[in-house]
Amino acid sequence: MAREASSTVSETGQQNIVMRWLSKLYIQVIIGVIIGIAIGYFEPQFAVALKPFGDVFIKAIKAIVTPIIFLTIVVGIATIGDMRRVASVGIKAIIYFEVASTLALLIGMAVGNIWPVGRGINADPATLDAGAVSTFVQKAHDVTLTDFFINIIPSTFLSPFVNGDILPVLFIAVLFGLALCKIGDKAKPFIGFLETASYALFGMVNIIMRFAPLGAAGAMAFTIGKYGLGSLLELGQLVVAVYIVSILFVVFVLGTFLKMAGFSLWKVLSYFKDEILVVFAATSAETMIPRSMAKLQHLGVRKEVVGLVMPTGFSFNMDGTAIYMTMAVLFIAHATNTDLTLWHQMTILFIMLFTSKGAAGVTGGGFIALAATMPSIGVLPVAGLALLVGVDRFMAEIRAATNLTSNIIATLVVGRWVGAVDTERAQAILDSGEMPEEDPVRDSVPVRPQPALGRPAQTI
Repeated sequence: MAREASSTVSETGQQNIVMRWLSKLYIQVIIGVIIGIAIGYFEPQFAVALKPFGDVFIKAIKAIVTPIIFLTIVVGIATIGDMRRVASVGIKAIIYFEVASTLALLIGMAVGNIWPVGRGINADPATLDAGAVSTFVQKAHDVTLTDFFINIIPSTFLSPFVNGDILPVLFIAVLFGLALCKIGDKAKPFIGFLETASYALFGMVNIIMRFAPLGAAGAMAFTIGKYGLGSLLELGQLVVAVYIVSILFVVFVLGTFLKMAGFSLWKVLSYFKDEILVVFAATSAETMIPRSMAKLQHLGVRKEVVGLVMPTGFSFNMDGTAIYMTMAVLFIAHATNTDLTLWHQMTILFIMLFTSKGAAGVTGGGFIALAATMPSIGVLPVAGLALLVGVDRFMAEIRAATNLTSNIIATLVVGRWVGAVDTERAQAILDSGEMPEEDPVRDSVPVRPQPALGRPAQTI
């Protein structure tokens, strides 16, 4: 009897462990991705029909991205009450973004020269199907630096919320937050109302996230079913190269930035693994902006820093897109036997500093930015983009994951730079692996500002 009772207890304990393991979001997402790959491989026609599952999940999250960004920024700035501090965060964020994205472009270009992926394909531009990329080329005509800056200012107050444009929402939110700063104490009841509304929106995110495994399975099934593993194998060297460079960029470059800020890359990646996996499967980094912002605040990063840095990064700090663009350009050059001089490559790098930002937030943004860059030097055949159509979706996964990771790290680094991170709280959470509860923002404690890097203590 004692042995039977002991055996029953052991089995119950094992079942509890399995249930706890399966209850973790990242495990559910991994299972969903595996199921999606299997369906896409064995039943491609049925897999293509599953695309709506991924689309619905992405649309549901994107529907509340802009209001969450708006409320987070407004409440954060209004709480600070000092316009100079807001300007300090913004300027330092832009400096970081430019350094990180420029390094991504340079590394992608350097690897593309050292590792001549595409050489030997000997593609004839005249035989390539230019019609396959005509839509992207047409959209690329609208990607100009002037339009980029003009479009930051919305036509109406509500239009960016309707269209889901992040930068115009950021513009309105900063102005609105500064206006509340000037009102002073009279604005406190209204600020409290906005903060309560933000809790409700984050609650909506938690509800939608329960369907993340289903969305991941649908998106992955569509990718494999539509394009097949065959297309992945045909241009596998380029895909592998982009994945390797993106991963090494995160490990060595972004890891160095994090180390300078006093954080461990592996602990940060472990803390955000759910969001990174979902983005990888859904190929849309914007879907995890709200949840990532909530978890950053839970870590101890001040709300105004999270609200300013995270959304802005998705227009100015697209490191994954930058790596992809430079490597794709050199792949097309090698594949079509087009000789690019050093001057050509420097020109491309300079143009990409702007086109990689001008296509931010546009569906297929990386591909569109590439189409906007290639005609600028008049050497590369735009039809060469047709070589990438079959595998672009596979590379979109690592682009999205790298973009999200780089902006999470940017928020931590900039927050540490301006002394707006409770480092003791952050280290304790990262060391313990503690995950936020249903509402990580509501459960977070007030942040104790820490000394900015290399300077005496200051408050923000």
